[in-house]
Amino acid sequence: MAVVLCFLLGIANFAMHKAVIDSSHPFVEDTKLYFGRYLGKSGSYVFEFLLLLGAMIFANLGSTIIVVFYVLYSLLNMLAAWLLLSGRV
Repeated sequence: MAVVLCFLLGIANFAMHKAVIDSSHPFVEDTKLYFGRYLGKSGSYVFEFLLLLGAMIFANLGSTIIVVFYVLYSLLNMLAAWLLLSGRV
């Protein structure tokens, strides 16, 4: 069940990530320029995937604390995406 929860949260995180990347918010544009030099065009997606993969591996091994951390990470992603997309930042 924890692996499924991580997978569903991963889908939500990727959707939020794509929405923020496509938003053309000035902060996001500056971040894309900075990290694009080091990670390439899709480096942020690779980072997101590695977080998801790690969470799913540890959840499969029975670690519940990593699931809690991934849920908290997802909630923070949701808050950040909402703030950026609503224009509050």
